[in-house]
Amino acid sequence: MAITAKMVKELREMSGAGMMDCKKALTETDGNMDAAVEYLREQGLAKAEKKAGRIAAEGLVATKISEDGKVAAIVEVNSETDFVAKNEQFQAYVAEVADQALATSAADIDAFLAEDSIAEAGKTVKEALDGKIAIIGENLNIRRFDKVSAENGFVASYIHAGGKIGVLVDVEADVVNDDIKEMGKNVAMQVAAIMPKYTSRDEVSKDYIDHETEILKAQAMNENPDKPENIIEKMIIGRLNKELKEVCLLDQVYVKAEDGKQSVGKYVQEVAKANSANVTIKGYVRFETGEGIEKKEEDFAAEVAAQMK
Repeated sequence: MAITAKMVKELREMSGAGMMDCKKALTETDGNMDAAVEYLREQGLAKAEKKAGRIAAEGLVATKISEDGKVAAIVEVNSETDFVAKNEQFQAYVAEVADQALATSAADIDAFLAEDSIAEAGKTVKEALDGKIAIIGENLNIRRFDKVSAENGFVASYIHAGGKIGVLVDVEADVVNDDIKEMGKNVAMQVAAIMPKYTSRDEVSKDYIDHETEILKAQAMNENPDKPENIIEKMIIGRLNKELKEVCLLDQVYVKAEDGKQSVGKYVQEVAKANSANVTIKGYVRFETGEGIEKKEEDFAAEVAAQMK
Protein backbone atom coordinates (compact mmCIF):
# COMPACT_ATOMS: atom_id res chain seq x y z
CA MET A 1 0.00 0.00 0.00
CA ALA A 2 1.31 3.45 -0.93
CA ILE A 3 2.04 5.60 2.13
CA THR A 4 0.88 9.17 1.54
CA ALA A 5 1.95 12.40 3.23
CA LYS A 6 -1.58 12.79 4.57
CA MET A 7 -1.35 9.39 6.30
CA VAL A 8 1.98 10.34 7.87
CA LYS A 9 0.53 13.67 9.05
CA GLU A 10 -2.49 11.94 10.59
CA LEU A 11 -0.31 9.42 12.43
CA ARG A 12 1.91 12.23 13.74
CA GLU A 13 -1.16 13.98 15.15
CA MET A 14 -2.39 10.76 16.75
CA SER A 15 0.90 9.63 18.25
CA GLY A 16 3.19 12.65 18.64
CA ALA A 17 6.01 10.66 17.02
CA GLY A 18 8.46 12.03 14.43
CA MET A 19 7.73 12.12 10.71
CA MET A 20 10.26 9.44 9.67
CA ASP A 21 9.21 7.18 12.54
CA CYS A 22 5.58 7.53 11.45
CA LYS A 23 6.45 6.73 7.84
CA LYS A 24 8.38 3.63 8.93
CA ALA A 25 5.52 2.51 11.19
CA LEU A 26 3.00 2.83 8.35
CA THR A 27 5.31 0.95 6.00
CA GLU A 28 5.79 -1.86 8.54
CA THR A 29 2.02 -2.17 9.10
CA ASP A 30 0.96 -1.78 5.46
CA GLY A 31 -0.81 1.50 6.16
CA ASN A 32 -2.98 0.26 9.03
CA MET A 33 -3.31 3.34 11.26
CA ASP A 34 -4.21 1.56 14.51
CA ALA A 35 -1.48 -1.05 14.02
CA ALA A 36 1.00 1.76 13.29
CA VAL A 37 0.15 3.44 16.59
CA GLU A 38 0.73 0.14 18.40
CA TYR A 39 4.05 -0.29 16.56
CA LEU A 40 5.20 3.17 17.64
CA ARG A 41 4.23 2.49 21.23
CA GLU A 42 6.13 -0.80 21.25
CA GLN A 43 9.18 1.04 19.99
CA GLY A 44 8.77 3.66 22.71
CA LEU A 45 8.17 6.36 20.10
CA ALA A 46 4.60 7.31 20.94
CA LYS A 47 2.65 8.37 24.00
CA ALA A 48 0.69 5.69 25.83
CA GLU A 49 -2.61 7.05 24.64
CA LYS A 50 -3.44 8.08 21.10
CA LYS A 51 -5.70 11.06 20.69
CA ALA A 52 -9.37 10.20 20.44
CA GLY A 53 -9.59 12.20 17.22
CA ARG A 54 -9.15 15.76 16.13
CA ILE A 55 -11.67 18.12 17.69
CA ALA A 56 -13.29 19.70 14.65
CA ALA A 57 -17.08 20.00 15.03
CA GLU A 58 -18.46 23.17 16.58
CA GLY A 59 -21.25 23.63 19.08
CA LEU A 60 -21.77 23.61 22.83
CA VAL A 61 -21.96 21.33 25.85
CA ALA A 62 -24.44 22.33 28.56
CA THR A 63 -25.50 20.92 31.93
CA LYS A 64 -28.65 21.26 34.02
CA ILE A 65 -29.04 20.26 37.66
CA SER A 66 -32.28 19.69 39.61
CA GLU A 67 -33.11 22.04 42.49
CA ASP A 68 -32.15 19.45 45.11
CA GLY A 69 -28.84 18.83 43.34
CA LYS A 70 -29.39 15.08 43.12
CA VAL A 71 -30.10 14.71 39.38
CA ALA A 72 -28.25 16.33 36.49
CA ALA A 73 -28.17 16.16 32.71
CA ILE A 74 -25.48 16.95 30.18
CA VAL A 75 -25.99 17.51 26.43
CA GLU A 76 -23.91 18.21 23.35
CA VAL A 77 -25.50 20.16 20.50
CA ASN A 78 -23.42 20.68 17.36
CA SER A 79 -23.42 23.50 14.83
CA GLU A 80 -21.46 23.91 11.63
CA THR A 81 -19.53 27.01 12.67
CA ASP A 82 -18.10 28.57 15.80
CA PHE A 83 -19.89 31.79 14.80
CA VAL A 84 -23.28 30.13 15.37
CA ALA A 85 -22.04 28.44 18.57
CA LYS A 86 -21.45 31.92 20.01
CA ASN A 87 -24.89 33.15 18.93
CA GLU A 88 -27.25 33.93 21.84
CA GLN A 89 -30.19 32.28 20.07
CA PHE A 90 -28.24 29.02 19.68
CA GLN A 91 -27.05 29.17 23.29
CA ALA A 92 -30.62 29.63 24.50
CA TYR A 93 -31.68 26.64 22.40
CA VAL A 94 -28.93 24.45 23.89
CA ALA A 95 -30.16 25.43 27.37
CA GLU A 96 -33.65 24.26 26.34
CA VAL A 97 -32.21 20.93 25.21
CA ALA A 98 -30.49 20.57 28.61
CA ASP A 99 -33.84 21.23 30.34
CA GLN A 100 -35.40 18.54 28.16
CA ALA A 101 -32.62 16.09 29.03
CA LEU A 102 -33.08 16.67 32.76
CA ALA A 103 -36.77 15.76 32.46
CA THR A 104 -36.44 12.90 29.97
CA SER A 105 -36.79 9.20 30.63
CA ALA A 106 -35.49 8.33 27.15
CA ALA A 107 -32.77 5.69 27.01
CA ASP A 108 -31.17 6.79 23.75
CA ILE A 109 -30.96 9.75 21.37
CA ASP A 110 -33.64 8.39 18.98
CA ALA A 111 -36.22 8.14 21.78
CA PHE A 112 -35.14 11.56 23.04
CA LEU A 113 -35.73 13.15 19.63
CA ALA A 114 -39.13 11.47 19.32
CA GLU A 115 -40.58 12.70 22.64
CA ASP A 116 -42.72 15.81 23.09
CA SER A 117 -40.78 19.05 23.33
CA ILE A 118 -41.12 20.90 26.63
CA ALA A 119 -40.08 24.23 25.11
CA GLU A 120 -42.37 24.05 22.05
CA ALA A 121 -45.79 22.55 22.74
CA GLY A 122 -47.25 20.44 19.95
CA LYS A 123 -43.84 19.50 18.54
CA THR A 124 -41.43 16.67 19.10
CA VAL A 125 -37.83 17.44 20.08
CA LYS A 126 -36.83 16.60 16.49
CA GLU A 127 -39.45 18.94 15.02
CA ALA A 128 -38.32 21.74 17.34
CA LEU A 129 -34.74 21.08 16.21
CA ASP A 130 -35.77 21.28 12.55
CA GLY A 131 -37.44 24.62 13.28
CA LYS A 132 -34.23 26.00 14.78
CA ILE A 133 -32.28 24.80 11.72
CA ALA A 134 -34.65 26.75 9.49
CA ILE A 135 -34.32 29.90 11.62
CA ILE A 136 -30.57 29.81 12.23
CA GLY A 137 -29.79 28.68 8.68
CA GLU A 138 -27.18 26.12 9.64
CA ASN A 139 -27.30 22.37 10.17
CA LEU A 140 -27.66 21.61 13.89
CA ASN A 141 -27.50 18.27 15.64
CA ILE A 142 -28.38 17.06 19.14
CA ARG A 143 -25.54 14.59 19.27
CA ARG A 144 -25.84 13.05 22.74
CA PHE A 145 -27.08 13.40 26.29
CA ASP A 146 -26.52 11.66 29.62
CA LYS A 147 -27.94 11.83 33.13
CA VAL A 148 -26.36 11.35 36.54
CA SER A 149 -28.30 10.65 39.74
CA ALA A 150 -26.81 10.87 43.22
CA GLU A 151 -29.05 9.05 45.69
CA ASN A 152 -26.94 9.94 48.72
CA GLY A 153 -25.15 13.19 48.03
CA PHE A 154 -25.19 15.51 45.05
CA VAL A 155 -24.05 15.99 41.45
CA ALA A 156 -21.26 18.50 40.87
CA SER A 157 -20.88 20.18 37.48
CA TYR A 158 -18.34 22.25 35.61
CA ILE A 159 -18.41 23.96 32.22
CA HIS A 160 -15.08 24.93 30.66
CA ALA A 161 -14.32 27.53 27.98
CA GLY A 162 -17.91 28.67 27.59
CA GLY A 163 -19.23 25.24 26.69
CA LYS A 164 -16.36 23.45 24.96
CA ILE A 165 -16.15 20.89 27.78
CA GLY A 166 -18.78 19.85 30.32
CA VAL A 167 -18.45 17.51 33.31
CA LEU A 168 -20.83 15.95 35.84
CA VAL A 169 -19.50 14.18 38.94
CA ASP A 170 -21.53 11.85 41.17
CA VAL A 171 -20.52 12.69 44.74
CA GLU A 172 -21.77 10.39 47.52
CA ALA A 173 -21.64 12.30 50.82
CA ASP A 174 -23.39 12.24 54.19
CA VAL A 175 -22.58 15.92 54.67
CA VAL A 176 -23.33 18.48 51.94
CA ASN A 177 -22.05 21.95 52.73
CA ASP A 178 -20.16 24.67 50.86
CA ASP A 179 -16.76 23.00 51.41
CA ILE A 180 -17.98 19.64 50.13
CA LYS A 181 -19.68 21.30 47.14
CA GLU A 182 -16.49 23.19 46.30
CA MET A 183 -14.54 19.93 46.48
CA GLY A 184 -17.02 18.37 44.02
CA LYS A 185 -16.57 21.27 41.61
CA ASN A 186 -12.78 21.00 41.89
CA VAL A 187 -12.96 17.29 41.05
CA ALA A 188 -15.13 18.15 38.04
CA MET A 189 -12.50 20.69 36.95
CA GLN A 190 -9.86 17.94 37.27
CA VAL A 191 -11.89 15.70 34.96
CA ALA A 192 -12.22 18.52 32.43
CA ALA A 193 -8.51 19.33 32.49
CA ILE A 194 -6.81 15.92 32.71
CA MET A 195 -9.41 13.69 31.00
CA PRO A 196 -9.16 10.43 32.98
CA LYS A 197 -10.41 7.15 31.52
CA TYR A 198 -11.61 5.64 34.81
CA THR A 199 -12.77 6.85 38.21
CA SER A 200 -10.64 4.35 40.15
CA ARG A 201 -8.52 1.27 39.54
CA ASP A 202 -11.53 -0.88 40.43
CA GLU A 203 -13.05 0.04 37.05
CA VAL A 204 -10.01 -0.98 34.98
CA SER A 205 -10.75 -4.16 33.03
CA LYS A 206 -8.45 -7.17 32.86
CA ASP A 207 -8.39 -6.81 29.06
CA TYR A 208 -7.01 -3.27 29.39
CA ILE A 209 -4.35 -4.41 31.89
CA ASP A 210 -3.34 -7.37 29.69
CA HIS A 211 -3.15 -5.23 26.56
CA GLU A 212 -1.09 -2.49 28.21
CA THR A 213 1.20 -5.09 29.80
CA GLU A 214 1.99 -6.56 26.37
CA ILE A 215 2.73 -3.11 24.96
CA LEU A 216 4.94 -2.15 27.92
CA LYS A 217 6.77 -5.50 27.75
CA ALA A 218 7.62 -5.04 24.07
CA GLN A 219 8.68 -1.46 24.81
CA ALA A 220 10.91 -2.46 27.74
CA MET A 221 12.54 -5.32 25.80
CA ASN A 222 13.27 -3.06 22.82
CA GLU A 223 14.85 -0.47 25.09
CA ASN A 224 16.75 -2.97 27.26
CA PRO A 225 17.57 -6.06 25.16
CA ASP A 226 20.31 -7.20 27.59
CA LYS A 227 18.24 -6.98 30.78
CA PRO A 228 17.20 -10.29 32.44
CA GLU A 229 13.52 -11.23 32.43
CA ASN A 230 12.99 -10.60 36.16
CA ILE A 231 14.24 -7.02 35.76
CA ILE A 232 11.99 -6.53 32.74
CA GLU A 233 9.00 -7.73 34.80
CA LYS A 234 9.75 -5.18 37.54
CA MET A 235 10.05 -2.44 34.92
CA ILE A 236 6.66 -3.41 33.49
CA ILE A 237 4.99 -3.25 36.94
CA GLY A 238 6.48 0.18 37.57
CA ARG A 239 5.45 1.54 34.18
CA LEU A 240 1.93 0.07 34.47
CA ASN A 241 1.45 1.69 37.88
CA LYS A 242 2.62 5.00 36.45
CA GLU A 243 0.17 4.71 33.57
CA LEU A 244 -2.73 3.84 35.89
CA LYS A 245 -1.95 6.96 37.92
CA GLU A 246 -2.46 8.95 34.74
CA VAL A 247 -5.73 7.34 33.59
CA CYS A 248 -7.52 6.81 36.95
CA LEU A 249 -9.09 9.98 38.35
CA LEU A 250 -8.51 9.26 42.04
CA ASP A 251 -4.86 8.33 41.40
CA GLN A 252 -4.09 11.42 39.31
CA VAL A 253 -2.08 14.25 40.81
CA TYR A 254 -4.58 16.90 41.87
CA VAL A 255 -4.08 19.90 39.59
CA LYS A 256 -4.43 22.37 42.46
CA ALA A 257 -2.12 20.47 44.83
CA GLU A 258 0.26 22.90 46.48
CA ASP A 259 3.02 20.31 46.72
CA GLY A 260 2.43 19.04 43.18
CA LYS A 261 2.13 15.49 44.54
CA GLN A 262 -1.21 15.10 46.32
CA SER A 263 -3.58 12.74 44.51
CA VAL A 264 -7.23 13.54 43.83
CA GLY A 265 -8.22 10.72 46.18
CA LYS A 266 -6.12 12.19 49.01
CA TYR A 267 -7.59 15.63 48.37
CA VAL A 268 -11.14 14.25 48.64
CA GLN A 269 -10.26 12.45 51.89
CA GLU A 270 -8.67 15.62 53.29
CA VAL A 271 -11.81 17.71 52.69
CA ALA A 272 -14.05 14.93 53.99
CA LYS A 273 -12.04 14.64 57.22
CA ALA A 274 -12.07 18.41 57.76
CA ASN A 275 -15.88 18.35 57.55
CA SER A 276 -16.42 15.10 59.52
CA ALA A 277 -17.95 13.60 56.39
CA ASN A 278 -17.87 10.34 54.49
CA VAL A 279 -17.31 11.14 50.80
CA THR A 280 -16.94 8.88 47.77
CA ILE A 281 -16.53 9.89 44.13
CA LYS A 282 -18.84 7.38 42.45
CA GLY A 283 -18.31 8.35 38.82
CA TYR A 284 -18.33 11.11 36.23
CA VAL A 285 -19.43 12.04 32.71
CA ARG A 286 -17.26 14.22 30.49
CA PHE A 287 -18.38 15.65 27.12
CA GLU A 288 -16.04 17.61 24.87
CA THR A 289 -17.55 19.39 21.90
CA GLY A 290 -16.87 17.55 18.68
CA GLU A 291 -14.65 14.83 20.15
CA GLY A 292 -14.25 11.98 17.70
CA ILE A 293 -15.91 13.89 14.85
CA GLU A 294 -13.70 14.46 11.83
CA LYS A 295 -14.65 17.70 10.07
CA LYS A 296 -13.94 17.52 6.37
CA GLU A 297 -11.16 19.75 5.13
CA GLU A 298 -12.53 22.70 3.23
CA ASP A 299 -10.83 24.51 0.37
CA PHE A 300 -12.23 27.99 1.05
CA ALA A 301 -11.13 29.45 -2.29
CA ALA A 302 -12.73 26.56 -4.18
CA GLU A 303 -15.92 26.94 -2.15
CA VAL A 304 -16.20 30.66 -2.99
CA ALA A 305 -15.49 29.96 -6.67
CA ALA A 306 -18.19 27.29 -6.73
CA GLN A 307 -20.76 29.67 -5.21
CA MET A 308 -19.93 32.38 -7.77
CA LYS A 309 -20.65 30.10 -10.72
